[in-house]
Amino acid sequence: MLKQTPLYKLHLELGAKMVPFAGYQMPLQYSKGIIHEHLHCRSHAGFFDISHMGQCLISGDGAASDLEQLTPSDITGLKPGTQKYTVLTNNDGGIIDDIIITRIDSGLMIIVNAACKDKDFTYLKGHLSGHCDFKELPDHALFAIQGPLAATVMRKFSSDAAALSFMQACVTEISGIPCNISRSGYTGEDGFEISVGNQYAEQLACLLLAEDDVEAVGLGARDTLRLEAGLSLYGHELNESITPVEAGLQWVIKKGHNQFPGADKILNQLHLGSEKIRAGLVVESKIPVREGSVIIDNEDKVVGHVTSGSFSPTLSKPVAMALLDRTSVSLGNTLYAIVRDRKIAVTVTKLPFIPHRYHR
Repeated sequence: MLKQTPLYKLHLELGAKMVPFAGYQMPLQYSKGIIHEHLHCRSHAGFFDISHMGQCLISGDGAASDLEQLTPSDITGLKPGTQKYTVLTNNDGGIIDDIIITRIDSGLMIIVNAACKDKDFTYLKGHLSGHCDFKELPDHALFAIQGPLAATVMRKFSSDAAALSFMQACVTEISGIPCNISRSGYTGEDGFEISVGNQYAEQLACLLLAEDDVEAVGLGARDTLRLEAGLSLYGHELNESITPVEAGLQWVIKKGHNQFPGADKILNQLHLGSEKIRAGLVVESKIPVREGSVIIDNEDKVVGHVTSGSFSPTLSKPVAMALLDRTSVSLGNTLYAIVRDRKIAVTVTKLPFIPHRYHR
């Protein structure tokens, strides 16, 4: 039985095409289509229902130090009102999930991926000590408002939220509705994520969608937006056999930290380099190169595979991310993707495909 977010009825009223995703009925797109939604987010502001994602709270004296033992990042140094992107690692150095941690007055609020929610919560409850408390937050919805006009919209509702910088957070109100708001997102644009009680979800969504510059955006454009921004998706660029170094996430590793699962392998790769590296590919064809496509070099040797690929509405050409042998990732290198027994030329390029526009 598929679950529904608190905005399910509103999505139907907005003309959404609903699809199964991570156990939920979610909007793939609305009536104007994925490309329109994508470009509207890049030029104005998009509203995203991301309530399918998991939210939890870890509190108590040992919360930060306990969590730091499960990630490669600096959690004890996280200041109130700030947040951090990191990963949970397993004993083989692979990534259990990528998460966002926010330090709030009551503890550490964590957002996890929808498809990983159950395993993450079980893992955290099983590995945190008795010095902290774990609480799931199923009674909270989660929204994102993303785009160059997101701050203009937010300024009308909360001066505190509009004053935040990238990866900062605050507790505030929008028209009397209590919210936890961070300046963050998954599109490469400036924007905000809003955690709000389910009972206020539809009211708040309607307030934001009533703004002239704001339009609802579904999962389809959310994926093309994050791909252009070079942002990883769990199950594609990240999984339990890909390490943070291979995924290009070595920047999450705290210097001198070696007490986390898989530390030996990860730190060894950090020192010597990994055999595989995530890279960007621009496709020299109108044919999109999809996930799973094999990548070969000019001698027909297999050098990797595509992890995500789609048409880029901003660049008007197909792009992809791939996990490649490190000998093949020099910028400008020409490789070939195998698509229906055809060799499609691709060029290795730096990520992101379009510059991030975070408010720092």
